[in-house]
Amino acid sequence: MAFQLERAGEPTYRVRAFRKAAEVVAALPDGEVARRVEAGTLTDLPGIGKATAGVIVDAVAGREPTYLSRFREPVVGGQALRALLKGDCHTHSDWSDGGSPIREMAETARDLGHSWVVLTDHSPRLTVANGLSADRLLRQLDVVAELNAELAPFRILTGIEVDILDDGSLDQRPELLERLDVVVASVHSKLRMPAPEMTRRMVAAVSNPHVDVLGHCTGRLVVGKGRPESTFDAEAVFTACVEGGTAVEINSRPERRDPPGRLLRLAVELGCVFSIDSDAHAPGQLDWLSFGCERAEECGVTPDRVINTLEADELLAR
Repeated sequence: MAFQLERAGEPTYRVRAFRKAAEVVAALPDGEVARRVEAGTLTDLPGIGKATAGVIVDAVAGREPTYLSRFREPVVGGQALRALLKGDCHTHSDWSDGGSPIREMAETARDLGHSWVVLTDHSPRLTVANGLSADRLLRQLDVVAELNAELAPFRILTGIEVDILDDGSLDQRPELLERLDVVVASVHSKLRMPAPEMTRRMVAAVSNPHVDVLGHCTGRLVVGKGRPESTFDAEAVFTACVEGGTAVEINSRPERRDPPGRLLRLAVELGCVFSIDSDAHAPGQLDWLSFGCERAEECGVTPDRVINTLEADELLAR
């Protein structure tokens, strides 16, 4: 249930309630859950409320919880492409603004069928997202190395979502970016910068030899009050991506759906390669890749132009 709530973008407090309930139930002696279901005493346990108790009752009875059916969201297309993806180039952990530890994110990616995942927590200037200083990033590299020894053959690739600064430079030391497996560069500030300046800013970033992926290129949000697209010369930016070997991200987050269809089709026409990414901040959101695959298929993106159809060694060689 917690996974599906995360996938549906539900509030964190609701997800935590189900994760807490799962921990409580897991700690009970054998047979205790069934006995409490029969006696109707599940809610006497700390951390078990009416909604979580109802899910447990349904599960013990061998039926899909009614609560779960509210969050099922079928994906119409893109399934063939989704089956070809080997990993995800854009994910976050609780080291920055994600909600779960690195291990939990990695194990969920593995359980979804990935053979690798890139950890791309934020860079230092994004303080609202607890961006990683150089020292914290170095410590994270050690943690990833330890986890890779435990989780092999699954691999966590090192990475960062680095801020594109106002002049197109990058928000992390070049020698550290050089050490990382994958660098996703994104604009997070001054999204309403005039188009000529934004174009120069983005072209400089995607032309940087350290940058592998241009993240959520327009910065738009399409839910709630939303946020309009940044304006820039898309042909110039995508052409620079082609010339620099930088992939254009197809961001799968439901509130982003970035780039918009018209820009995604333009990137296809100009010869770009792509990275279909979840931009996940919680384990259930890793399954959002299906949404990106559906949009990629609609806009004519073929598997040979998607870098996360590659195995880890092939990706790193590229």
